[in-house]
Order: sequence, then C-alpha cells, then structure tokens
Amino acid sequence: MGRYILRRLLINIPILFVITIIVFLLVEIAPGDMVDFFITEETEAFLTPEALEEMRDRFGLNDPLPVRYFKWLGRTLQGDFGFSYIQSYPVGALLLQRLQNSAILTGTGMLIAIVVGVPLGIITALRQYSTLDFTLTGLSFVGMSMPAFISGIIGLYIFAVQLHWVPAGGMTTPGRTSTLDLLHHLILPATILALIHGARFMRYTRFSMLEVLNQDYVVTATAKGMRRLIVINRHALRNALIPVVTVIGLSVSNIVAGAVFLETIFSWPGIGRLYYNAVISQDYPVIMAANLVIAVAVLATNLITDIAYAVVDPRVRYE
Repeated sequence: MGRYILRRLLINIPILFVITIIVFLLVEIAPGDMVDFFITEETEAFLTPEALEEMRDRFGLNDPLPVRYFKWLGRTLQGDFGFSYIQSYPVGALLLQRLQNSAILTGTGMLIAIVVGVPLGIITALRQYSTLDFTLTGLSFVGMSMPAFISGIIGLYIFAVQLHWVPAGGMTTPGRTSTLDLLHHLILPATILALIHGARFMRYTRFSMLEVLNQDYVVTATAKGMRRLIVINRHALRNALIPVVTVIGLSVSNIVAGAVFLETIFSWPGIGRLYYNAVISQDYPVIMAANLVIAVAVLATNLITDIAYAVVDPRVRYE
C-alpha cells in the first residue's frame, strides 16, 4: 500500500508542474498587466511613459517570459503569493482565511450528499420499481438537471425572503460568533449543494448496486439460502461502492464550481467569492493564487480518491 501511495504521489509531481505553467500563462495572455491596474483618470496625468516603463522594470514585466515564470514559481514555493491590489493584503493570508470558510461549506455539503445520497441509492436499488424508487429517481433527475445558481436563487427566495427561516446571506450575524449562528447561516447553502450532488451520488449508487445484484456470485449466494442482509453487506455493497468512490472523487471539481455560485448568491466569504471578485476587478495576484490553490485541492482530492479506491478494491494497488 505504501508503494502504491508513493507511486501516485510521484505521478502528481509533473502534473502539478504543468498546472503552474497553465496558471501562469492564463494570466499572461489576459489583456493588460499589473501596471495597467494603476492607470486611472486621476493618475493618468502624472504617469509619464518613462514612469510606466520604470514601473514595468520594477515589477519585472520586461523580463523574458521564462524568467518571469521561474521568479513567480520560486516565490510561490516559498509561500509568497504577493499582495492583493484591491485589498492591499497578503494574498497567502487572504487565501488561507477564505479557504477555511470554503472548506466549511463544501465539506458540509459533500458530507450530507454522501450520507444521504449513497444510502438512498442502495435503498432504491433494493426496492426497484417501487413507488419509493420512482419518486426518488424523479427527484434525483430534478436535482441533477438544476444548476447551482438557479437552486440557490430559488432556495434563497423561498426560505430566506418568504419564510424567514434562515438568514439571507453571510457567514455569521454581525456581533455574534457562536457555532449555532454559523450553522444557521450554513444550513441553506450546504443543503442546496448537497441536494445537487447527492442526487448524482444516489443515481450512480443505484445503478452500480443493481449491476452487482445481478452478478452470478450474488445470485448463487442467495440461492444457497444465505440471509439477504449478509449477501448485501458481504458480497454486493463493497463491489458496488467501487465506481461510486470514483464518482465522488471526480465530483469535487463540480462541487467547487457550484460553490463559486452559491458563495456569490449567499455572500459567503469563501475562496469562490474571492475569486469571482478578483476576476471582476482584474486582481491578478489573487487570480493566480486562487487558480493554483483550487487546482492543487482538486489534485489532492483525486489522490485521496485513488487511495480510497485501492482500499475498497485491493486489486488496484497490485496492478
């Protein structure tokens, strides 16, 4: 198992290197540069071409592209992401705070989606073609087909504006820092995130469970008189979870994308909202750092998925 994990880590090193190149080039090909950010109607009269050229020299913008990349990469490896143009604050500290807030939202939504979606998928497979199966399958189609921003707006209008059951936005109420207040703000966006992806987990679990239940070894175990609960737990469930683990791991990127919309709709101070505001204001240091952090988070999640896959199916680690 240790050799398998080490091999997966070594595979991710060149992938991470390619990610840094892509993140750097995406900002490089964007229109304008960091000097253009400081050119406004108030400063345009005082910034001569010589002053602008001096600023570009100071920021290293006149260096060749490979030199700029390796300088940026060296600072990034040391944890120096620069300063935000808008907030005049170190990007690293800003991202750390926002990443914690996003982890609370996405982690809670992911946990609810797994805890609810996977068992419901098992139940609907065991009760195929029942009223419960048709009802939950129909609801899952609705959840899978509805985008996060539509679900967020509908949920916000019904439960916050009309019913006043939950706050309309924010992470906490001003002047309050209790856990209960945080949960009060968290419940609606986390539930919406969980419903969207829980529906997908339920569908894949149902399909995988039905496929396993029709296998010869399950039919044989049932024909021998083995109790159905033992057949499901010992023979069907573990094999059915193998593709579900992969689906859950690959859903992380979609969950992050959905969180961007939900954080904006619910004014949740996470990395998704920070990234959105940075793109609108062309805050390039924040954009580059956020892109890199999100990519690394997805890469790390895929690594955890590979490890979980090897735990569920030991044959994987020996291939």
